[in-house]
Amino acid sequence: MSGAGKGVLGPGAGASATGRGTARRRRRRWVRGAALAVAVGVVGAAGIGWTVYTKLNGNITPDEAAAAELARYDKERPTALVRGAQNILVIGSDSRSGADNARYGRDPGTERSDTAILLHLSAGRHRATAVSLPRDLMVDVPGCRRPDGSRSDPAFTMFNYAFEVGGSACSIRTVEKLTGIRVDHHVVVDFHGFKRVVDAVDGVEVCLRRPVADKAARLRLPAGRVTLHGEQALGYVRARKSLGDGSDTERMERQQQFLGALVNKVRSNDVLLNPVKLYPVLNAATSSLTTDPGLASLRDLYALVRGLRGIPTEHVQFLTVPREAWPENPNRDQLVEPAAEKLFTALRTDEPVTVARAPGRPGGVSGGHADDHTGGTAGDRNGDYTVYGKGNALSGKRHAGDPVDRHSPEPTFPGKTAAERTCE
Repeated sequence: MSGAGKGVLGPGAGASATGRGTARRRRRRWVRGAALAVAVGVVGAAGIGWTVYTKLNGNITPDEAAAAELARYDKERPTALVRGAQNILVIGSDSRSGADNARYGRDPGTERSDTAILLHLSAGRHRATAVSLPRDLMVDVPGCRRPDGSRSDPAFTMFNYAFEVGGSACSIRTVEKLTGIRVDHHVVVDFHGFKRVVDAVDGVEVCLRRPVADKAARLRLPAGRVTLHGEQALGYVRARKSLGDGSDTERMERQQQFLGALVNKVRSNDVLLNPVKLYPVLNAATSSLTTDPGLASLRDLYALVRGLRGIPTEHVQFLTVPREAWPENPNRDQLVEPAAEKLFTALRTDEPVTVARAPGRPGGVSGGHADDHTGGTAGDRNGDYTVYGKGNALSGKRHAGDPVDRHSPEPTFPGKTAAERTCE
């Protein structure tokens, strides 16, 4: 009986007088359990990561129709002169379609480009230059494909007509015809997307010299430092009658200031380096984003953003294309030459331009008259543009590889950089 007891409980069964066998079994079970838990955790994290990636990637709408239309006219489009430099047309759509956008007015079935910015990224990503294009600028709009498949006739008309009649492809062809600059990518953002991005970074601070009460923009703000959230921010960048001099000129400058403040907010919060903070921004940005197929994936957008991270804020510049009142109608604009061509040539050839606050415009905000659209020319009576040549770039015929006079100063235009604080 006792022998049988030894046989059952003896060392062969793993028992010992000290209990070491039991401890070993427990350690093996713990190790196996821990390994299983880690494996489940890794698989789960990968699954969550893939789910997030798939969601963000699916948010982006590829603009296939624009790609097909641009391919149709590819032989007419400008040639990129500098490898590695990129030009992106950013279009702010005033679409009223959809439940969230309908509050801003009746949906006529078309869109207009409430805001258009040509963003130039230098080769090597040392600087970024954002050039606002006035919606009322008189330009040659080519014949474009309408949404219903018919084609419009070429017209000399306001710039925002291009987006209304032929969407982003028509806007791109109009910009390329105007500037001679190849547009590599385009991004269209509507009202809803703009608001969500601002909310995702917990608002953007601006400084107001006086209180604002604008019923049309649904805006009521006190003077001084104010943090604007989605709906307020949209009203702020779109308002005309209650802020500044009432001109589109002043509104574009305000939009540039706001974008500079937004860049600073993103950088100061380390959003680009913090996945927890980055996800809400990416989700907001991609949810109402339409891009060319070359940017219509999270991977492509990330590659673009990653290249921008190292650009110092003083090298992120905002300016408006040189323009003045159109003689036929003071409420319309025309390019100021040769200043505009000097700017376009510098961007085409990836040469730097410099921005500086215009005389008499503290804080970068215009204080002129409501009907004053004049931008000025090099050395003109306003003194707004101090534009100098660099090499033979001013002729508009410079090509990549041509010699450049390094002793000649860079072209300088009125504008601001993202390093300039709106509240200082």
